[in-house]
Amino acid sequence: MELQETPASAKKSKHFPLTPFRIIRGVICLSVLLSTAFVFLIYFVPVAAVLLRLFSTLYSRKVVALLFGLWLGLWPFLFEKVNETTVVFSGDKVPPRERVLLIANHRTEVDWMYVWNLAYRKGCLGHIKYLLKKSLMKLPVFGWGFYVLEFIPLERDWVVDEPVIKETLSTFTNPQDPLWLTVFPEGTDYSDEKCKASQKFASQNGLPVLKNVLLPKTKGFYACLEILRSSLDAVYDVTIAYKNQCPTFLDNAFGVDPSEVHIHVRRVPLDKIPESEKEVSKWLMETFDFKDRLLFDFIANGHFPNEGTEEELSTAKCLANLVLVMAITGIFIFFTFYSSIWGKIYVLFSCIYIASAAYFNYRPYPIFGSVNEKLNKILRMKSH
Repeated sequence: MELQETPASAKKSKHFPLTPFRIIRGVICLSVLLSTAFVFLIYFVPVAAVLLRLFSTLYSRKVVALLFGLWLGLWPFLFEKVNETTVVFSGDKVPPRERVLLIANHRTEVDWMYVWNLAYRKGCLGHIKYLLKKSLMKLPVFGWGFYVLEFIPLERDWVVDEPVIKETLSTFTNPQDPLWLTVFPEGTDYSDEKCKASQKFASQNGLPVLKNVLLPKTKGFYACLEILRSSLDAVYDVTIAYKNQCPTFLDNAFGVDPSEVHIHVRRVPLDKIPESEKEVSKWLMETFDFKDRLLFDFIANGHFPNEGTEEELSTAKCLANLVLVMAITGIFIFFTFYSSIWGKIYVLFSCIYIASAAYFNYRPYPIFGSVNEKLNKILRMKSH
C-alpha cells in the first residue's frame, strides 16, 4: 500500500461537498485518532511489546492485539457511523476468528483501511498484518503503530524483500497465534497508466489482459503461502469496489467520499490451492481474472452477487469502544501532566525507543521464553 495524490484529470464531484462543518469534524476526528494512538503507543508498547515479549512472543502479540484492536476499532466507526459510508459485504459468509491469508485488489490508497471493517466484524481487528511500502514505517505516530502491529516493510526489490518476508513470517507459524495477513499482489494501486503498462506486458507474455485490475506479482504471495500454509484455516479472496469514486485518505477523514464501499469475499480452502510455485502462480492469475470479471459485473449492475453476508455495525458497540479509548487516553494524559519527573522520563524514553525501533525495525528477542523452551526440551530428552 502507498499514499499518492489522485490526478486532477481523474477527479470528479465528491459524494458530499467539502463544507466547513465537514472540515472541522474531520480535523477533530484526526486529532482524536492521532492523540489516542500516541497515548496508547507511549504507555502500552514498553510493557506489552517489549517487557512481555521477553517472556513470550505469543502472549505479547495477544495483548498488543487486544489493546490496539480497541484503537483500530475507531476507524470503522468513523467510516460507517460518522461519515455514513455504506459498506456492503457479499460473496461467502466467513466464520469468525479464522487464521487466514487475505488477498485483495488495490483500487486506491485506502483499500487496506476498509479491510478493517471486515476484520472488526470477525473479532480479528488487532491481528491484521500487511505487507507495505517501507517508507510508510517512518511516518510519525502512524508508522510507530505499523511497527507495533508488526506490518512487514518492503523495498519492492525481491532480492531484498524475500529474506525479510521469510524471516518475519517464520515467527507467525504457530496455529495458536491469530493472524490476518493481508497481501495486495498488484504491488501498487490501480491507475489507467499502470493498467496500460500491465496490459502491454500481459499481451507480450501470453497472460490474461485485464482491465479493472493489474497483473498480480506472484512471488510474494507464494512466499507467504508456502511458509504459513500448514497453520492457516483458509485464504480469503477479497474484491473491493467503490461507488461515486475511489477515495483518498483525506476523503475518508472529511467524509466526502465514497458513498458506498462494496466488499466481495470468497473463502478458498487450502486444499483447493496447488502447492508448486508454478501452479500457485497460475492459480493467482486465474483469481485476478475472476476479480476482473467480477468488477465488470459490478460496473454493469452496481453491486456484487449475493449481497448482505454481514450485519451492520452496532452503534452501541462502537460508542462503547470510543468511550473506553477516550477514557484510557484521558487518564494517561492526566498522568503525563501531573506525574512526577519519573513519569515524564518514562514518556520521553518510550518515545525515543518506539521511534528508533520503528525506524530500524528492531524487536526484542524472547530471552526468557527461549530459555524455558530449551529447559523443557532437555527435560523431555532426559525423560526418554
